[in-house]
Amino acid sequence: MSALLEVRDLHVAYGKVEAVHGVSLAIDAARIVTVIGPNGAGKTTLLAAVMGLQPSRGEIRYEGQSVAEWAVEERVARGVCLVPERRELFAAMSVADNLALGAFSRRRDGKRAVAATQDEVYARLPRLAERRRQLAGTLSGGERQMLALGRALMSKPRLLLLDEPSLGLAPLIVKEIFSIITRLRETGVAILLVEQNARAALQVADYGYVLETGELAIEGPSATLAADPRVAVTYLGKAGTRVAGG
Repeated sequence: MSALLEVRDLHVAYGKVEAVHGVSLAIDAARIVTVIGPNGAGKTTLLAAVMGLQPSRGEIRYEGQSVAEWAVEERVARGVCLVPERRELFAAMSVADNLALGAFSRRRDGKRAVAATQDEVYARLPRLAERRRQLAGTLSGGERQMLALGRALMSKPRLLLLDEPSLGLAPLIVKEIFSIITRLRETGVAILLVEQNARAALQVADYGYVLETGELAIEGPSATLAADPRVAVTYLGKAGTRVAGG
């Protein structure tokens, strides 16, 4: 049985500058796969290509089908959803209205189905339920990240692309966000997690890839990567070898 997402020999360029060179990776349903690496390694570019936001060469297959001819809207309708690094919320709209916009691709499902999904999101992220009438622009950084996740869940994704979910958050909030991500896997959602916080990413992921200057340098089960001296020294610090895999 093929993986939910397969990326083969992917190349992505900005003009004459190639940012991603020959990257291949795969992710199965209900698994968390992380891509770690330094700033400028091509991690966000990789997600943009999978989402259809950036032209690419190579092959991207989702549920066994090539996505080459699929527009972004088609990918969303088929269950692929990106939570961007900047979160891109509508600051002047309420939490509830931001969530409702996340279900735009499901508008044919009817109001009752969308309302049921919103109730599920509130149950999973109770902080959002408490602030449902609050404007998104008044939320804390952690609450904004929760809202970005909740909005993505409104589309009923099968594959969630997360770009730097811990960016700018305090350590305790990072722990809470990654706990939420871990619980999402239990629903059957596959998660492709791009993250600079290698320690947190490897703790929740099943498998990991290290991306350096647009190329895959190392890959393997998260516990194996966490114990790899090259990863430990470069990304985890001296205590890196003690990190347990997800």
